[in-house]
Amino acid sequence: MKVSVSLDVSAVPARPAGAGQYTLSLTEALSRRDDVDLTLFCRTGDDGRWHIVAPGATIVAASPNHRPARLLWEQTVLPVLLRHRGIDVHHGPHYTMPEAAHLPRVVTIHDLTFFDHPEWHERTKVPFFRRAIKVASRRAAALICVSETTAAHLRRLLDPVAQIHVIKHGIDHTRFRPRGDEGPAGDLETVARLGVRPPFVAFVGTIEPRKAVPFLVRAFDRVATAHPELRLVLAGSDGWGAAEVNATIAASRHRDHIVRTGYVPNDTVPALLRQATAVAYPSQEEGFGLPALEALSCGAPLVTTSGSAMEEVVADGALLVAPGDVGALAGALDMLVRGDLRLDERRARGLALAARYTWDACAEAHAAVYQSAREARDTVR
Repeated sequence: MKVSVSLDVSAVPARPAGAGQYTLSLTEALSRRDDVDLTLFCRTGDDGRWHIVAPGATIVAASPNHRPARLLWEQTVLPVLLRHRGIDVHHGPHYTMPEAAHLPRVVTIHDLTFFDHPEWHERTKVPFFRRAIKVASRRAAALICVSETTAAHLRRLLDPVAQIHVIKHGIDHTRFRPRGDEGPAGDLETVARLGVRPPFVAFVGTIEPRKAVPFLVRAFDRVATAHPELRLVLAGSDGWGAAEVNATIAASRHRDHIVRTGYVPNDTVPALLRQATAVAYPSQEEGFGLPALEALSCGAPLVTTSGSAMEEVVADGALLVAPGDVGALAGALDMLVRGDLRLDERRARGLALAARYTWDACAEAHAAVYQSAREARDTVR
């Protein structure tokens, strides 16, 4: 039986990353399902994008563009819109939900860093999202966590009333694959437009405190002397707290070998990953760590960090180092650049692991949660 689901996509920026990419890819996959009747609530003027992403969905472009106004709109106007549209279940994909709405609400919890590491976030966000997560833990019909690591942490921290479902992200295997349509020559031409040529170490992601990019710059400084042709490519937009990265680059002995590309279009990222001599994702903590998995899906040699969801996701398909250990990170990069003996074996494991993750499987698991939430409501009635 088809379930009517509304999804709040109003927080997805024009250049999505992380949770925004999850929301975008999930929406696209849900729109292909015949057991979900999808309604999307987006920002005013942003409906054109969502008509392309989800052609069969109902698009309601009603949310304000400015974040404080948008968050207020979610709590005041959205409950009214939901009441008049006959929605069965509402999904808040980014920690929050309309608290006054009288229907089952599903909320996605990506990580708990607002509690553990408030210094990684803008100060104004911390109390707001701490409260939102606590409210969802008490009052949501279901909680979706993007990894077992996040789910276990949530149980320890808040002991939520709502049932927790672990649903991992997917990968767009039409883009993130070992070979592009145009082959290596096409990839080289693509990365050349970014001002990049091999050999290089690549980082792809928003430049923000949790990503630990300063540690990567310091590790590269240790490796670059032995590999004079090597470059470090930092691909991603500046987020909050990027000043430390700029200062660390300025202090680097090999700053002339460090390339900042800024935001890289989605269609360019796979070429960058495929042509990288090594990919480094040294984040101190992630809810899932999708860029690490996308690197494995492209067959890239990867080093990432142990002790959080990245280790859960990449398993033995990558080299793992302790967060913040510059020496270990430098050693791992040196191994990958030199081409260690187990590189091909690790690459094959990474490709096999990444192949198991799809957005269609992610959407199927979400649809099952929506159906369960609606059935629980009907039982209460």
